Amino acid sequence: MSGISYTDNFIRFRKERKAIGCPSFLWFLAPFLTQAPCLFLWVTSIRRMSLDNHPGFDSGGALWFQNLTELPHSALGLIFPFLIASLHYINVQISFATSSVGKVDSLFAKVFKFYLDILTLPLFGIGLLIPQGSLVYWVTNSSISLIQQLTLKHPAVRSILGLPDKDASTAGAPSVESPSMQQRIPVQNLSPKELLSLSIKHLSREEKDQAISLLNLALVKDPDYVKAMVVMGQTLMQKGMLEESGKFLERAISKLSFAGHATEVEDIDLLILSSQWAGVVCMKQGKKAEGLVHLERIATFKEPDDPRCKAHYFDGLLLLSSALVDFGRKAEALKFLHSVVAFNPNYKYLLEELENEEDDFASNLAHSRRRD
Repeated sequence: MSGISYTDNFIRFRKERKAIGCPSFLWFLAPFLTQAPCLFLWVTSIRRMSLDNHPGFDSGGALWFQNLTELPHSALGLIFPFLIASLHYINVQISFATSSVGKVDSLFAKVFKFYLDILTLPLFGIGLLIPQGSLVYWVTNSSISLIQQLTLKHPAVRSILGLPDKDASTAGAPSVESPSMQQRIPVQNLSPKELLSLSIKHLSREEKDQAISLLNLALVKDPDYVKAMVVMGQTLMQKGMLEESGKFLERAISKLSFAGHATEVEDIDLLILSSQWAGVVCMKQGKKAEGLVHLERIATFKEPDDPRCKAHYFDGLLLLSSALVDFGRKAEALKFLHSVVAFNPNYKYLLEELENEEDDFASNLAHSRRRD
């Protein structure tokens, strides 16, 4: 239907899985090889002990279930079957409310949930036909599952355990309303390019957290989307998250430089921007030598013809001039600053200050960049 073969889809899936650090396929077997055998062993052992009148089971209970070998009887005997059915229903509702499966508006998800809901009634009937010893184990197990789900759902607990915020993607990246169809489109259905455009709209409204959520989703969908990496790096830098910002910018530079010198206008522009911001991030972290390497990369490019790219190029040279002054390389700084002034005469006063060796050149340069 999509025109893409199963093999191509599988290859793309493996590529994206490796890019985001997913574990091996063998992890899918872990529940069946560990949890399932243990569950069956415990259930069958307790049932067998109850049916075989294991010593102590005939009087080891409490309250209305003194004899664990007996089947539920009398009105009080309905308590365990009712608890089992109720706990199953509550666990299903919580699971679908907190899991990504429950948020997917698909026929399969609806049918699967309906099946699990209906299963509540047969479970009540089954609870009337098994020994009370097994019912004690079943109620205990279901209760622990419920407590675990509620505990792991709490934001404070998730933060302590280092788990991601499940509401981040939905709260930080709301659905998009289509003007033509007047219906809300889940962000999970948007392409990486659309997610980037939406994140830029959030950035224009100073909604950085929402933009970061959208950019993360874009990079999950396309780990090689360099433009999203650059925007992410710049956004994180503005939030003061310098280490994380540097990682995204370094990754973008690596991607753009991997195949050799960038030739496309957009690639050159992205490499200039990522080098510029990576240099600033390193300088802010006190890694001045590393920052200078990034800024000097900009000077290796030929002056671009594209107006937007050219403006970014000379912005980079201006930052490079400031860094060279800090390293005592005034002659080189003057050379680049002459080029900047030839492009934008508004910076002529910085050139004059440097030529007159004024001490406040660097601070004036930083002030001029903030003003721009």
